[in-house]
Amino acid sequence: MNWSGISAQSLLGKVLRFPLNFLPPHAQVPIMQGKLRGKNWVVGSSNHGCWLGSYELDKQLVFERIVLRGSTVFDLGAHVGFYTLLASELVGPLGKVIAFEPVPRNLFYLKMHLRLNHVGNVIVKEAAVLDKSGITSFEEASNSSMGHITPQGRLQVQTIALDNLVLDGGIPMPEYMKIDIEGAEFLALAGAKSILAKSHPTIFLATHGSTVHQACCEFLQTLGYRLQSIDGLNLEQSSEILATYNAS
Repeated sequence: MNWSGISAQSLLGKVLRFPLNFLPPHAQVPIMQGKLRGKNWVVGSSNHGCWLGSYELDKQLVFERIVLRGSTVFDLGAHVGFYTLLASELVGPLGKVIAFEPVPRNLFYLKMHLRLNHVGNVIVKEAAVLDKSGITSFEEASNSSMGHITPQGRLQVQTIALDNLVLDGGIPMPEYMKIDIEGAEFLALAGAKSILAKSHPTIFLATHGSTVHQACCEFLQTLGYRLQSIDGLNLEQSSEILATYNAS
């Protein structure tokens, strides 16, 4: 059931959401449906669609269909861990998930969700992914999933370029990358150019803004990737892209 797909502005949406206001934010509940059904989740860590199991349902189902057991997944913009948990479940005990998240509040819940579910195949990197490693300014938003890199940011965060990280050793090449980092997508891809050229990971990419979207699409296409939208819109209008390497 796609609870998240019912508009919050509709009468039905308002009626269905009203009881959710009485759930304590610190409550731990089982996820209701999907591959993560029965996993433990903290209600107030993110929107209710996560524990209802309907968060980004279309993208979630594509992710489930494509990610294989035993593989390595990079989760860029792990937030509080929904896709990190999902990737962990999909790759199984022989697989590996590397979760990248720079915001302390989100890291707190990400690590809590990993502990609550006794997850042993995830490595957390407390950093934002860009085109070079260092320190940068980050601005948190009222919605914890919408913080972004900006020179005006009051939070100083560590940054990582993925090519540098893999070159340093200890982290395997990814077969899959999920990228949702609020406008820094092109910089993250640029910092992973060697990885993309060598291992050709399948990429689940959320773009933010038309300029970033166009730059990401052009960059991936020059590296031999085939692009298609996940949300049913045409490629130019979509902000959710599946990029797969075209070996031919």
